Amino acid sequence: MSIKTELIDMVIKSVNESERKDLFREPLVGFSSATDPLYRQLKQIIGPEHLYPQDILPEAKTVVSFFIPFSEKVVASNRRQEAVSREWAESYVEANKLINEISSKMIEYLEDKGISAATVKATYNYDEKTLKCGWSHRSAAYIAGLGKFGVNRMLITRVGCAGRYGSVIVSHEITPDKRTDEEFCVYHKKGTCLNCIKACPVGALDIDGFDKFKCNDRVLKNGKLFKELGACDVCGKCVVAGPCAIINSKKAI
Repeated sequence: MSIKTELIDMVIKSVNESERKDLFREPLVGFSSATDPLYRQLKQIIGPEHLYPQDILPEAKTVVSFFIPFSEKVVASNRRQEAVSREWAESYVEANKLINEISSKMIEYLEDKGISAATVKATYNYDEKTLKCGWSHRSAAYIAGLGKFGVNRMLITRVGCAGRYGSVIVSHEITPDKRTDEEFCVYHKKGTCLNCIKACPVGALDIDGFDKFKCNDRVLKNGKLFKELGACDVCGKCVVAGPCAIINSKKAI
């Protein structure tokens, strides 16, 4: 079995066997070359503080990206009410925890094979003043062919955009996946929908831009609602509002 196949199986098995597997659907895994020219463009798109894979791991050859999609019941819970749902907040916390666990497990597995690997934690890797991140898991997942960005600024995969992303940078060369040409955002595909813009409770989102400070103020307030869960600065209304939240759905694992 190839290393690529083993890493894919590891991610799927980890989600299948997680304590809160009821919150998730089957994950997706993609691979990109650490020297893909798009990584160089991220400093212009996101900002000069965004890291290259080689900044995280000098001998980087491949970036492994994975997406853990939320289950139908989690998405439905956040659609039913104006306030953010407890299930959504809980899924955010549990997914971040699972992403960090999978990343650590992957690094240990690779190091046993003499392959160096490194990761960036699932969240809270951004500057609190500028709100710019040092590493975008979503952008890495795009480069790895897992999906395309929608009006809601989420990466929409073939199974939707409701969920969380992780990345592991490795020193072993693994065949990269091709990027998809398919549009999953209904607006980009047909010029209709825009449910995400209508659903934003603070008007932070429009076709031409995104006010991350308005959004951040909202999620910080929401985080205070579920302090007992841990760090859960969430909202997700733009994520669950449209048909892109869940695509080609499979029931929770």
